[in-house]
Amino acid sequence: MIKRLALAGLLFLLAACATANRLDAANDVHALLVAIRDDDRAAFDARVDREALKAEMTARLSREAGRLKIEGLDLGRFGAVVAPGLANLAGDALLQPRVFRQVAEAYGYSPDKPLPGTVAIASRLKAQPDGRVCATREKDGPCLLVFTRSSEGRWRLSGFEGDLSSLKIRL
Repeated sequence: MIKRLALAGLLFLLAACATANRLDAANDVHALLVAIRDDDRAAFDARVDREALKAEMTARLSREAGRLKIEGLDLGRFGAVVAPGLANLAGDALLQPRVFRQVAEAYGYSPDKPLPGTVAIASRLKAQPDGRVCATREKDGPCLLVFTRSSEGRWRLSGFEGDLSSLKIRL
């Protein structure tokens, strides 16, 4: 009986910690949404881990390039060599507020609507086993945006698991 109570207490503590992380992260996600809405580059940069996003984009582009075939030609090796340079260029061009505004709009956050509060945002965040949190479009949907707590305690956008083709530069 004592073991069951101890186990239940531990599970409750873990759930409370995950909820606290989601609520804490929701404040920084809200600040990121404000920066995106206002096209505030400095505030956006403060809430984005550029190096982590570039690394993730490089890995994803390399995987995709490794599968590249055109009319029977296997271009995977060529693509894998070119992908890191492309990811670096793409990272610089794509990691800006106006590009992520399209992602925010896909979540339903358009300039003509007020941004949701932190509790509403927290309800769309999922705690991950590694301590990160991710934002989903639907409550039990797949992760699209991943946030990691920085050494300063701020949650920063560190991963994009959505469709890379949704990141477009509007001229």
